[in-house]
Amino acid sequence: MLRTWFWPAVAFAAELASLAALAVAGWSLPAPTPVRLLAAVGFPLVAAVLWGLFAAPRAVVAVPALALVTRVLVHGAAVVALLVLGHPVLAVVLAAAALLGAPLSRPVSAPVAG
Repeated sequence: MLRTWFWPAVAFAAELASLAALAVAGWSLPAPTPVRLLAAVGFPLVAAVLWGLFAAPRAVVAVPALALVTRVLVHGAAVVALLVLGHPVLAVVLAAAALLGAPLSRPVSAPVAG
């Protein structure tokens, strides 16, 4: 029962946390406020578009290698951003959620009756 909703929820939470971390990273840039605002909106927007194109369950481009690259890029950038911003514990939690959530949320195929 736990498997039916828990791991997909962890994977989704990791995706949302990655977008939030990218937004905070954009806002934390040492730049004028308009540039920071553009980065705070732009970084997660680019990540979300890439995710929708390549890594979403109903991705427009359904190529497993591109999905993996997109996941590693988005989650990896978010983890690095958290580390650079001085949040190593959050970075480790996000990395663990991303690494565990996605593969464990896949449906388990039923055994073939034979």
